[in-house]
Amino acid sequence: MIQTPALKTPLPLREMPRERLTQEGAENLSNQELLAILLRTGTPHETVLQLASRVLSEFDGLMMIKDASLEELQAIKGIGQVKAIELRAALEIGKRIHTSQHGERYVIKTPEDVSEYVMEDMRFLNQEHFVAIYLNTKNQVLFKKTLFIGSLNASIVHPREVFKEALRRSAASVVCLHNHPSGDPSPSREDREVTKRLVECGKVLGVEVLDHIIIGDRRYSSLREHGIIP
Repeated sequence: MIQTPALKTPLPLREMPRERLTQEGAENLSNQELLAILLRTGTPHETVLQLASRVLSEFDGLMMIKDASLEELQAIKGIGQVKAIELRAALEIGKRIHTSQHGERYVIKTPEDVSEYVMEDMRFLNQEHFVAIYLNTKNQVLFKKTLFIGSLNASIVHPREVFKEALRRSAASVVCLHNHPSGDPSPSREDREVTKRLVECGKVLGVEVLDHIIIGDRRYSSLREHGIIP
């Protein structure tokens, strides 16, 4: 006799994430419940909470989900293209809210400001990313761009690419930064050499390199504070 898989058991009303959010507030829901609300539905044989739990398990928590591609999300049984797109959109909104301050005019005055602006985006990256933040005369962010991905050295981080965007956007200054996937933000010899080269090129072009920040895991190092940038 052919056996059919058991159908999922409906959730009690008190365990339905949307109803719990309405009654208790979003801050009282677990990661699993919040993710379940975004997923909306489960599969024929598991509830949406069970699907959410499986997604969290596949990515080892929320932090890894935030960097998941559409293809990686769709590789999970129960997540089709629509669910994957909606998840990516929700995660991107969260990232943009975190890095926004008064719209796009985030003001950078200290290394702490830079760290706050990029920390959550960069501290979990598995490769080194070199990023430039371009500022106007009031130290307001005009634009942020990832210029290079890979191990940092003078041949990869070419000043031409760093300052081309600065000139195109009439930036008054630039803050350079990159991450150390190890989590340790201590500057290496290559970090110091790249920084000195960029500072000298900036002087010639009239675009000041305010700092070079190295992002670790909830820690950072400022090359200006290390005395590399006078």
